[in-house]
Amino acid sequence: MTGTVYKSTGSWYTVKSDQGDFIECRMKGKFRIKGIKSTNPIAVGDSVDYELEETSDTVTGTIHKIHERKNYIVRKSVNLSHQMHIIASNIDRVFLLITINNPPTTPNFIDRFLVTAEAYGIETVLVFNKIDTFDKATLDEQLYLQHIYSTIGYKCLRASAKERTGIDELKAMMIGKVSMFSGHSGVGKSTLVNALEPTLNLKTKTISEASKQGQHTTTFAEMYDLSFDARIIDTPGIKGFGIVDMEKEEISGYFPEFFKLKVQCKFNNCLHKEEPHCAIKAALEKDEIAWSRYNSYLKILEGDDENYRTDSFDEDRKASDETRK
Repeated sequence: MTGTVYKSTGSWYTVKSDQGDFIECRMKGKFRIKGIKSTNPIAVGDSVDYELEETSDTVTGTIHKIHERKNYIVRKSVNLSHQMHIIASNIDRVFLLITINNPPTTPNFIDRFLVTAEAYGIETVLVFNKIDTFDKATLDEQLYLQHIYSTIGYKCLRASAKERTGIDELKAMMIGKVSMFSGHSGVGKSTLVNALEPTLNLKTKTISEASKQGQHTTTFAEMYDLSFDARIIDTPGIKGFGIVDMEKEEISGYFPEFFKLKVQCKFNNCLHKEEPHCAIKAALEKDEIAWSRYNSYLKILEGDDENYRTDSFDEDRKASDETRK
């Protein structure tokens, strides 16, 4: 029998059959997927084959095959630096929720996420959330970030679940697709899902005033069928986003504004650092590329994964300020 994984708790997987039934399944043995070292070989969104097992109490299943994925989005495993964690698979569109200071989302985090999504061919929409809480300075910061990313070509949306701003636009972009909501803990993923589909009534928590950090409410990734012909994968909040398995020469190709210019560099293998006649550095000096984006590129290039969970928002804000002068 074939079905789709709707929930993964590490040892049990909730699979929706092609007939619409939900079955609790375990994994049969260990899966080796094309040499991928993953902490979770089966992910939400996977299409799997399974066999039913009947006991005196209940009916469960055993997953014995994972179908080839059209894509997946991964991050470096928090506890095991040489392994990756597959967040979800077979995604049509990712909505990255961004808050300016409640909690802060750094440009470096945004860029790491976008680079990974570009590498795996997944369209990303940036959702600037909680706009009802903005003062003038916060609004300026948000509009500036929106200007940077919309100029590059990313779709941007401003949203507020409380005021229902952007909800209709969000729905329209989700119809007929498998979407994923991602972002830091506390950016309002579950609250926004509830605004889209109130009957789900997902658990939400407030931001800790002491740390300005979100508290985890979603423990495991889970897919939901929505009433307007859409499916959403709600994911646990991500503190950091370590880049996985990228060669230095390919990283700039996942920055769309770099990719357009890199053919103009004097050297084919230009890393856009100290090399002469570099088109990216020339564009940077003319403010045609944002300094915050170049700063993110250098951090990824240099493998600055030791600090990727604790990047200071102030540092990235200062880099952004340089672009405005």
